[in-house]
Amino acid sequence: MKVLFPWSSFLSEPYSTVYNIDFHALSRENSTVLYSLMFFTHKKGGQAMMKGNAKRQAILDTAYRLFLELGYDNTSMSEITSQVGGSKATLYHHFASKEELFVACMTAAIDKHVAGALASLSTDSADMVSVLQRFGENFLQFVCSSDMIAVRRQMVAEASRLGVGKLFFDKIRTIANHVAVFLDACMASGKLRRGDAMLAANHLRGLLESEILEPMLLQALEPWPDEAEKNASAKRAVDAFLRAYALDDGLKQRE
Repeated sequence: MKVLFPWSSFLSEPYSTVYNIDFHALSRENSTVLYSLMFFTHKKGGQAMMKGNAKRQAILDTAYRLFLELGYDNTSMSEITSQVGGSKATLYHHFASKEELFVACMTAAIDKHVAGALASLSTDSADMVSVLQRFGENFLQFVCSSDMIAVRRQMVAEASRLGVGKLFFDKIRTIANHVAVFLDACMASGKLRRGDAMLAANHLRGLLESEILEPMLLQALEPWPDEAEKNASAKRAVDAFLRAYALDDGLKQRE
């Protein structure tokens, strides 16, 4: 039998044991066996990757809950490992430090929740006011949720660690960038006064956050506003924004 290639030198011992194939004697007639082996090797690699991703997500979920419950200083990598299961080596394989894990938890939580607010911004709609109102409502539901209040408190408290504050600010700017794209399109179509779209986006965010978010963050508002109250606050913020930026006087005086 003609030997084609010593494949065993490139494959790990567990595979040669499991499949029990003499790699040094693979011939052209056995090419289908080689193809099958390579296919299953790839499949096993994919399964390992999926398992690794699931483990990483489990770490993120557990760490996120503990950071919010106990705070950064009182949450240890040992406690996270204990609740997730496995070893510290596995934990440090995914996250090099507690600071890195904290940043990953907080930014992942923001990414998860912000998508819904940004989805309401559509340049295809002719009704700019309704789009702004819907965005304002979704945005306030997002930033005033119990999870996001807790996340923002944590991010501010730990702002000096590993650039956490800048990372949080970058997330805010990401939201502002999306809003600015929408506002720029409205300015180009003559619905809003022409100006700096990013500045306008920051003004809109400031108006939306000014009435209820700050007292919620400082635990100065009890009970917390319900959905109807948040929506009413969003309307007042959008009204104030339109009085500053709308070109149509009818938009400035909406009911």
